Amino acid sequence: MTKHEAELVAMLRDLDDPEWLEWPRDYDRGETGALFNDLVAHLEDDFATPCVSERDTQDSSEYGRVTVPADVTVCGTRIVVCVSKFGSLALVCADNPGAFLGTEEAQAEGVLDAADLDKVCGTLANLGYAIVPEELLECDYAGPSQLPWHVQRPTWWHRFFGIF
Repeated sequence: MTKHEAELVAMLRDLDDPEWLEWPRDYDRGETGALFNDLVAHLEDDFATPCVSERDTQDSSEYGRVTVPADVTVCGTRIVVCVSKFGSLALVCADNPGAFLGTEEAQAEGVLDAADLDKVCGTLANLGYAIVPEELLECDYAGPSQLPWHVQRPTWWHRFFGIF
């Protein structure tokens, strides 16, 4: 595990409060929504196209998703950004979460362009989001929270982006 990955795992552990599964104790729905709106606006500017977004997801620790359409990306694959209700966590993936085991695999398979990924990640970083790689989120969950009964193999993704 790299130093950066270790720091991200430490951040996930810090955010993990077993008393607050769907959102953190200090969750501000309005503030999260405003930041998400900024994200959508910046991505629409960066890619010069409207982006589809879903927001304020119910019964989930994921706040929402924004999708950069496939027809404006270099490789012709849509880019999906998932945003958690916890600590401005964000996940970037090609096509959909789980379609590839991370952005490196998607790039290796030729479905995600590095410049497109850099645009998305740069926007997220500029807005203060912490980008957590899908590979890390797919690791087994090792925290104190009791995740929902329907989760067969709990992962960090289930904890911070999953359905409750």
